[in-house]
Amino acid sequence: MARLPVIALLTAAIVAARLSVSTVHAQASGAPAPAPAGAAIYKTESGLPYYEADALAKAGDYQRTRCRLDLHYPANRPGYPTLIWLHGGGLTGGRPGIPAPLREKELGLVSPGYRFSPEATPEEILEDAAAVVAWTVKHISERGGDPKKIFLSGHSAGGYLAAVVGMDPRWLAPHGLKPADLAGLIPVSAQVSTHFQVKKVRGDTGPEYRVIVDEYAPLYHASQKNLPPICLIVGDRRIEYKNRIEENDLFATSLRNLGHTQVEFYEMGGLNHSTVRYGAWTIIPGYIKRILERNLPPSGP
Repeated sequence: MARLPVIALLTAAIVAARLSVSTVHAQASGAPAPAPAGAAIYKTESGLPYYEADALAKAGDYQRTRCRLDLHYPANRPGYPTLIWLHGGGLTGGRPGIPAPLREKELGLVSPGYRFSPEATPEEILEDAAAVVAWTVKHISERGGDPKKIFLSGHSAGGYLAAVVGMDPRWLAPHGLKPADLAGLIPVSAQVSTHFQVKKVRGDTGPEYRVIVDEYAPLYHASQKNLPPICLIVGDRRIEYKNRIEENDLFATSLRNLGHTQVEFYEMGGLNHSTVRYGAWTIIPGYIKRILERNLPPSGP
């Protein structure tokens, strides 16, 4: 496990976020500054439905409203990798958003909404996350991205969804996909036992922190073969969510002991459950680059 001092990393992330916001404000108030020669040119598309037309025809208004995504990508960087970022909120709320510090890292960024409990069942929420993956695999090449370079990530409840969908093959199977089709998983401060809200709606009446590991727990699927590389990121054990570091540490150890050789685990000093996102955004670009260099053959003749 890597324990990272985070002041410099967090400062860099916050500065990047502020610069991104400043750039947006400057462009909104006047003509955008021309990009330097050779610089990446980014495009953003908003409100794209990620279920196919036949599924949407059967969907209710709630699903049609919630199940949309925003996409930000470097239009002149063919073959770019893509990060799907699932927001947190306990599976009961939260707001999607493109992570500002990642906007100019030559990545495709997918930020979806999804349905919430209790209006939606845990199965429906997981189906939404799987549908986002399927949409990205199918459509990212239309915008220049490489469907073999898709990383699934998210924070808190979003990290939980990323881990379950990226490990339990039943969620991607209806789309003709499997976990190994992903280039990597990056759950950030994710619950890797069965999620609190999933336990609740499935009838568990025990204490919140009583650990349950069933088919809705990422930890349950640690023995799956042919999993993608996994990078686990958590905050400081002194101020993180209860059990979060210990669960993820057990998860990483279990994966390694079960034969998974591409597992990384970072505990980020000084960051709590909320702010660990900013630390994660400093790790993710380098992790993606390293994994692709290791696992994908170089392009070109």
